[in-house]
Parts: sequence; C-alpha cells; structure tokens
Amino acid sequence: MADDLKYGYKGAEPTQSFGNNTGVFDPNDINNLIADNKWTQYGQLELIETKSITSSTASMIFSDIQESTYNVHFLTYNNFQPVTSADRLGLRFFENGVEETASVYQYANQSNKASGAVAEVRTTADNHIRLGINVGTTTGNSDSGYIYCYNLGDSSKYSFTTIHTTGIYYSSSDFTMEFGSGVLPQASTINQIKLFIPTGNNIANLQASLYGIRYS
Repeated sequence: MADDLKYGYKGAEPTQSFGNNTGVFDPNDINNLIADNKWTQYGQLELIETKSITSSTASMIFSDIQESTYNVHFLTYNNFQPVTSADRLGLRFFENGVEETASVYQYANQSNKASGAVAEVRTTADNHIRLGINVGTTTGNSDSGYIYCYNLGDSSKYSFTTIHTTGIYYSSSDFTMEFGSGVLPQASTINQIKLFIPTGNNIANLQASLYGIRYS
C-alpha cells in the first residue's frame, strides 16, 4: 500500500492502539501492528518460553514469566516421566524471586480412571499445587496436561490455577484423567514458576511451554 494511503487514509496517518484501530488494513498493516502490540486481538496466545528435560533433572523453572505484561498464563506440559516409579508433578511459585516452600498451598482435584474408579484429592495445607497423576517408568507411562494461572503479577491478589491432565496410572496401567484447581492464598507478585516432583526425586523427561494470554 502506498505511503499516502496507509490504513486506507490519504494524508495524516491515524494513531493506532489496542482497542482503537482505524482504517482499511492490508495483511502487511496487520502484521506490523501485531508486532507493535497495537492490533486489537483479544485472548491471543503469545509464547514466552519452551523448555525441555531429557535426562535426570531436579526441576524445570520458568524464570522470566513477564508477569507485568500478562494477567493470565497458560502452561502446557507433555510426556512427563519420572526417574522413580509412582512419582507425579507439582507446581510452586516464586514470590519476588523467593520460592514459596511452606505448606500454604491449597488444591481440590478430581481423578477418574477408565476402569471406573473415582477419587477426590484435596488439601488446605501442602507445599505445592498438585498437577497430575502418579506414573511409572515403563514404556508408554507418562502424564501430560495444561495449567491456567491467574493474577500472578498482581501483588494485591491471590494466585489461582486450574489444571487438566491425562496419563497412565502407574500401578494399574489404567488411563486416568485429573482436573481441578489450586491457589496460593497470599497476595503477592509471582515472577517464577517451578515444575518438580514433590518427593524430591528427579524428572526423567518433560517438555513444557509457557504462554501469556494478552488482554484477557
């Protein structure tokens, strides 16, 4: 598009900002505005970081979550396998760079097996937020899932999570799904997220990606 017809206007170029886009846009215009974070597009997923563990490692930490930019984060993980059978993943938050390790987290989850077994897992005092099921070390045993995190960058609010996971339970080889929610009931700024095994054992395999949801 010619310079004097940018955004469909002849003469002065209108000011563009999120929630206030004016003009007729060609694909290049839109791509440029997206790159400048000026294009109105609610709920877009923006990749912050992808991490991977392929050998015995204690934890995975997302240390730059851009909490001042996003008020909702989306964390997806795939093919979690522990070094020691019957382990599962947990999540912890860092408050202004300090890992919260006390038994102050709360969660309430529902677990359902393909065999028909149903269980409720809940607590008002744990040192992490429970993410998924206990899996084994044999081929095909793994756990995958996603977590939404809310208010991490807001120092005046609690930090909440919702989770949904799917995998193979270690002892019965049943397909198992688990869903639920958790909270760190402390008004604070969260600037790091940690995935780890609460027993203290190492992770054998894990891939995870953290996204921010803009203007959510």
